[in-house]
Amino acid sequence: MHWSEILAQQVIERNPHKEEYVCATGISPSGSIHIGNFRDIATSYFVVLALRKLGRKARLIHSWDNFDRLRKIPANVAAVASDMERYIGCALADVPNPFAGENDAPTYAAHFEREFADSLEKFGIAPDYRYQVDLYRAGKYTKEILLALSERGRIFDILDSFRTQDAIEGERDSYYPVAIYCSECGHDTTKIQDYDETTHIAHYQCKCGHQSEFDFNADFNCKLSWKIDWAMRWGYEGVDFEPGGQDHASPSGSYQTSRIIAKEIFGVDAPIFQGYSFIGLKGATGKMSGSSGLNLTPKTLLKIYEPEVILWLYSRTDPSHSFDFCFDEGILRQYTEFDRMYNAVANDTATDVEQAIMFNCAVNHRVINTVPMSWLVQFGSVVNFSPSVLETVFTKIGTPYKTSEFAWRLELAQNWLEMCSPESVNHLNKHRNWAAYEVLSEDEQREIAVLHENLLNNEYTLDELNAMIYAVPMQVFGAIDDPKRKKTLQAAFFKNVYRLLIGKEQGPRLYLFLYALERGAYMHLLDFDAPKTEEEIAAEHPSVVEVIAEIESESADDNAVTVQPIKPPIQIDDFAKLDLRVCEIIKCQEIRKSHNCYKLTLNDGSSERVIVSSIKHDYTPEQLTGKKIIVLVNLAPARITGVTSEGMLLATSNDHGKNTVIFVDEIVPNGSSLH
Repeated sequence: MHWSEILAQQVIERNPHKEEYVCATGISPSGSIHIGNFRDIATSYFVVLALRKLGRKARLIHSWDNFDRLRKIPANVAAVASDMERYIGCALADVPNPFAGENDAPTYAAHFEREFADSLEKFGIAPDYRYQVDLYRAGKYTKEILLALSERGRIFDILDSFRTQDAIEGERDSYYPVAIYCSECGHDTTKIQDYDETTHIAHYQCKCGHQSEFDFNADFNCKLSWKIDWAMRWGYEGVDFEPGGQDHASPSGSYQTSRIIAKEIFGVDAPIFQGYSFIGLKGATGKMSGSSGLNLTPKTLLKIYEPEVILWLYSRTDPSHSFDFCFDEGILRQYTEFDRMYNAVANDTATDVEQAIMFNCAVNHRVINTVPMSWLVQFGSVVNFSPSVLETVFTKIGTPYKTSEFAWRLELAQNWLEMCSPESVNHLNKHRNWAAYEVLSEDEQREIAVLHENLLNNEYTLDELNAMIYAVPMQVFGAIDDPKRKKTLQAAFFKNVYRLLIGKEQGPRLYLFLYALERGAYMHLLDFDAPKTEEEIAAEHPSVVEVIAEIESESADDNAVTVQPIKPPIQIDDFAKLDLRVCEIIKCQEIRKSHNCYKLTLNDGSSERVIVSSIKHDYTPEQLTGKKIIVLVNLAPARITGVTSEGMLLATSNDHGKNTVIFVDEIVPNGSSLH
């Protein structure tokens, strides 16, 4: 059974006769709404779908907490508006739109609300929106606010029971569960001086110096504190289910506190709650904050992911588990797995769980054409992303996809290549790669000549072409009985052909590549019988400016190393104490507030281990993930930047402090010991 169906059953069992169930979400529009917040929406949305599948009425409501205070300025806001600091402490709905020149959103909050709502439409998700600033200022919560004020002592005691520090003298008497926005400066930097329980009139003083009277019966420019506000709204909206981040789900988190407040103060039961883990990026997993500016929005994801694939990633993963969005080649594997499951459902071969997962991913009944994303990536750049040419390519290789079937994915493939993996773009070389050709052995050059001759004088079906390419080394070296040597020669031949065609050691499947393209586009790149052209000669001789730049670069040797004296001798028994093993980096993560260190999750051959290494300035996460390194695995664990490190990797360091990690060939098994 899918996790959303289990939650839906829990909702029904708790209140089996309710006419319509309410699943809620809420987000403060303090900045761009990131993909972590999107899990809030997705989780409730899937439970709504599960309830409807069970024959129950259900609706999704989404609260915009735009009456929250502005706490800090996100990086993307600071980049366009330098004077936003003065609005810290004001209600988000009262802060002017910093992007006013780009859109007509009336306020700061409205800008980010619209940004996210527009993205939700792409997923076919249409919640009933609640704008908290409107509800508060219309006096909708007056009864609940007055109740909270009258029970402020009991509320303080509940909050205090979750604190680790004792309350100071007089703290309980001066506690109020509500913040007043100053009528003079608009900030919430006010302090209630006194409150009349009978008239419900208070007097407050603001840090700006303003003093005023506030009648809670008639003045509504105030807001309950978060944990009281959350509990109050559960009762007001009749919420049956609401998810929240892991921080809310902890034993001392907001949900546990608000659950007690809801029951003891407002007389309502807290909804069924589901905590969810944070979403990561491949190579940069970690909590992302919408107010920090370090975020990734659904709008950005939709540039490389189909909305159905995004929903699929959320649907297939239990909320309590984390997962990554991939900006490396992992995205191609995700598309492949999505296509497999989608086609299994279409062909009625999917399991019940797979059907439930895919049920959540439908967007406006759109039919997905599962044209392999890997093919669009491999062939797209070679044909300059021309749909008509690509259509011809697909026809030639026996998969006659039409432009209408792959145009959308082709655009996503192009975006991914250009935004995330420009090094994966495949373009045919403009000229013959003489530099690569001239370093080949005579036999390797003969292989290229044989390939060129075979292509020039014969026509091949796709399978015949594949067989011919694999047979070229045998045409040069003769029959090869040793399977290992045969495979080695074939692999080297493939690398040489790729270098001559696209300047890389690997690329699209070679037989598909050669079959799909018009031979006239690449045959000249394999013909080295003709003399060098003027263009090729010119390309081999850099300009004077380039030579000078190279000389200047060499004169400033950034890799200089002062050789240190050899340390005193040790005995073999000393060395034997070191357990050095080959480990594979399976995940590289940023560490919050650390400027120098990465958290590396390793496969050491028997289990996973975590180490912390100060190589953040030397490598990107993408350069490390998937690489094999040497690690001292029996180093005593140490706490570094808040993370327990279980080892130390081997690296060198030059005079400028640059670290160079010692990488190991991928053929070496994980866990191999160094002797």
